[in-house]
Parts: sequence; structure tokens; C-alpha cells
Amino acid sequence: MVGARDDQANPGARQDALSEQASSNDSARAERRNARVAFSVLGTALFMLGMSFAAVPLYDMFCRVTGFGGTPRVALHAPGALGERTLTVRFDANVDPALGWSFEPEVNSIRLRTGETATVFYKVVNKTGRAATGMATYNVAPDPFGPWFNKISCFCFTEQTLGPGESMEMPVVFFLDPALEKAETMRRMESVTLSYTFMTVKAKTPVAAAGGRVQ
Repeated sequence: MVGARDDQANPGARQDALSEQASSNDSARAERRNARVAFSVLGTALFMLGMSFAAVPLYDMFCRVTGFGGTPRVALHAPGALGERTLTVRFDANVDPALGWSFEPEVNSIRLRTGETATVFYKVVNKTGRAATGMATYNVAPDPFGPWFNKISCFCFTEQTLGPGESMEMPVVFFLDPALEKAETMRRMESVTLSYTFMTVKAKTPVAAAGGRVQ
């Protein structure tokens, strides 16, 4: 009863207590809301980081399937029939100067009927006194040829290691899709260039085995 009388006698103190409690509740709600926002932002950042790592292989896969950006498509086998047109296919080779390799196609160009399968070799030579590892990327030009240039087999995106003075001949097997003859964008196209570029692959850090030896 004393407490009740005190509250009645001092309504201002009671109001102050209620205000403090309400303020404390508001602060707690604000902290919980801020925590949810922070977790949401963190989750979004982690998702975007993961997508950035996945973007390169996904983009490469997309290009290989669609021929986007002048990337030749990957085919499992040659078409069942030949087309009517015969076009010129040119071959280009580029290499990172730091690799110390020479790199060139066996021929500069061929004439190829649509639907016909061709095999052309590229030759690479390590002209340095050390072993080195490279990997080739590729594209075709002009870009509209991408969906119609089909590779059955090639040496691209595979690490190649050559010892001092070692050489290697690497084949690429491909065909031009006869369906290009129905494409309006290909009506005036008479030639296409297949271009490879060998880039340096940095050596992996050796792993020390037991006893301090390097395998």
C-alpha cells in the first residue's frame, strides 16, 4: 500500500519510469532490427562474392554452348550431311612472350565445305633452356561465326608442359555447321579465322615431403 500511495503522491516519477521502460524497449527493437539488416547485408555480400568466383567458368560454359562472343561451339560428332557452301578458314597463332615458345599452324588457311570435318595441326616449340607450362585460349572472327564453328576436339584450356627445346604437334578437329547457310547474318560471310593464344601458367608451389625433400 505504501508503494501505491507513493505512486499516487508522485505521478511524475511513475511517468518517468514508464518513459524509461518504453525507451528501453524501443532501443532493444532498434538493435534487433539493425542486427537483421547487418546479417542481410553480410549474406548478400557473401552471395555476390561467391557468384563472382562462379562467373568466369559459367560465362565460359555459356560461350561454348551458344557461340557467344566468337567462341566456337563444342560438338560431340560431325553432322550427318554436307552443305552447299565452301568457305575459307584461316588459322592464327599468338603466344605470351614471357613463355619463350614459338607457336604456329601447319597451314595458314584451307577451303572447307559446310558439314565437312577437317583436322589441322598447330606446332609449339619451347625455345628456352627451362621447362615451362602454357595453356591456350581461342576464339573465331568475325564474331557471328561463333555459333556455326564447331570443334570436336582441340588442345585449348588444357595445360601443356614442355621441357627445354621440346616440341609438340597439337590437332584441332572441327566443322562448319551447314545450318549457317540459312542464317541471314552469314549470307555475305566468305571466311572465318580461328585464333589461338598460348598464355603462361604459373608453376605450382611444390609441397615439401617428410624429411624436407621436395617431390
